[in-house]
Amino acid sequence: MNEHRYRWRNRQLREHVAVVDGAHAPSIVLTNATYLNVYLKQWIEANIWIYDDRIVYVGDALPDSNESTEVVDCTGQYLVPGYIEPHAHPFQLYNPHRLAQYALQTGTTTLINDNLVLLFLLHKKKAFSLLENLNDVPASMYWWSRFDSQSALQQEDHFLSDEDVQSWLEHDAVIQGGELTSWPSVLKDDDRVLHWMQETKRKRKPVEGHFPGASEKTLTKMKLLGTDSDHESMTGEEVWNRIRLGYMTALRYSSIRPDLPKLLQEMKDWNIKVYDRLMMTTDGATPSFYEQGIMDRCIEIALENGVPDYEAYSMASYNAAKHFGIDHRIGSIAPGCVAHINFLKDLEHPTPVSVLAKGKWVKQEGQAVDGMTTFDWDKHDLSPLQIDWELTERDLQFSIPLGLEMANEVILRPYAVQTELSGDSVGTDNEAFLMLIDRDGKWKVNSMIKGFTHSLGGLVSSYSNTGDFIFIGKNKSDMKMAFDRMKEIGGGIVLAHEGEIVYELPLPVAGMMSDKEMETIISEEQELKRILGKHGYPFQDPVYTLLFLSSTHLPFIRITPKGIMDVKKKEVLFPAIMR
Repeated sequence: MNEHRYRWRNRQLREHVAVVDGAHAPSIVLTNATYLNVYLKQWIEANIWIYDDRIVYVGDALPDSNESTEVVDCTGQYLVPGYIEPHAHPFQLYNPHRLAQYALQTGTTTLINDNLVLLFLLHKKKAFSLLENLNDVPASMYWWSRFDSQSALQQEDHFLSDEDVQSWLEHDAVIQGGELTSWPSVLKDDDRVLHWMQETKRKRKPVEGHFPGASEKTLTKMKLLGTDSDHESMTGEEVWNRIRLGYMTALRYSSIRPDLPKLLQEMKDWNIKVYDRLMMTTDGATPSFYEQGIMDRCIEIALENGVPDYEAYSMASYNAAKHFGIDHRIGSIAPGCVAHINFLKDLEHPTPVSVLAKGKWVKQEGQAVDGMTTFDWDKHDLSPLQIDWELTERDLQFSIPLGLEMANEVILRPYAVQTELSGDSVGTDNEAFLMLIDRDGKWKVNSMIKGFTHSLGGLVSSYSNTGDFIFIGKNKSDMKMAFDRMKEIGGGIVLAHEGEIVYELPLPVAGMMSDKEMETIISEEQELKRILGKHGYPFQDPVYTLLFLSSTHLPFIRITPKGIMDVKKKEVLFPAIMR
């Protein structure tokens, strides 16, 4: 049965009612529970009955005694709805399954996920099968439907068809359209994406924007075209402006934009005291950022900055559920909702000591409950890469006079290359060779990058926005060695220096994701950052640098499957070359 269409059959619904009538015993009864009632915005004491995965009663009554019922005395604890991450990118080295398992331990029981990587890697039938099978974790997994590739592809029209988008939008697990990284094209003349936006609205699903630095006029026009929400506010004024215009506004705390504390402080200057139109998001942070928590950390920051406790917890639960139209199912502790409940020792510490997810204990008294499963990625055609082509000396010829200079982790500016490029190595201090090669070996784009490293011999990554291969390094022999090792391990990130492999991060799930537990991935990413820092990487988030090298929603210049592109002009300056 499709969980997202009919979570409970008629027979189950009758059983739920029978529990209230005393004909069936509840599975779990939580007594003396002080819980957040998100509707009244009050802390209320009640007894909570759970049957299987659903809350069936909240009130003063207790059921008749039954040996099959687990009774938990919640005296001294505070119960809040399971947290919701409304904007997850579940492919940042980790995979959706491992992220959900980790998130559950922090109290985040629902993830609203990006589908972009699935569009690149899988036919829709395989993707939809994956969506269903990912429901084996106790977390609730929802998705959104992209309308563009976030890059410049050689066959852009083949990436998404009208039929594909319609199928995604009609899927019951898909509850949003967007995010609209291609909004400038929509404003100009892209009626294809505008049509998809209208279809999303017709299906009563919201559309999410992506509007960093957008003016009042731009926000107004995009609202007229059908956008409902945005997560790109970088100042309190931008938060105020979005709320004023009717946008559901997500405050971001991510590895490249940890703006939440600043936004909450600046919101005070704008006299923002109403929180119903606010959510919070970690926006697909890279693994080590999650060492401090996920939505629990966002709530903690909100509390530290003076947000009333009932508002802070609602911003991470009910507000998101209501926005997505799933508040009848998640986001509150009330009859009819899925039993996602976090148990807190006090209101100042939102990391739960115990977690119920879909009516099952996943954490009790600070300890993870056994039962987490592995996932068969091979079954879904997401296996280690089988690369059947070789890197040649001709591939490693660099002559383009235009390079990419890093302003920060993700902003790239053009610069004139004046370095001699005919040798095996780059002699200047902060420049390196840069190449993007089609994962099937059909084309390549060669350039230079300034500001990534002052000494590293070679880095090769199968992890990228489009799934094509990134090469960065000061020495061609090391780059070749890193590529050969990346082939051997079936995809990943490999670093070579002075003729030795100095680091490797296997990504056996289609060359994009690890299959290891989050704690291990966190440690491996930290080691990657340490080694790159040793070789001169000056920023904090190299994983996002690799991801966004080909992403055309960011200024000013990108290396894409079409070639070196001027983002603002949408002009290919130097085209890709067939190998």
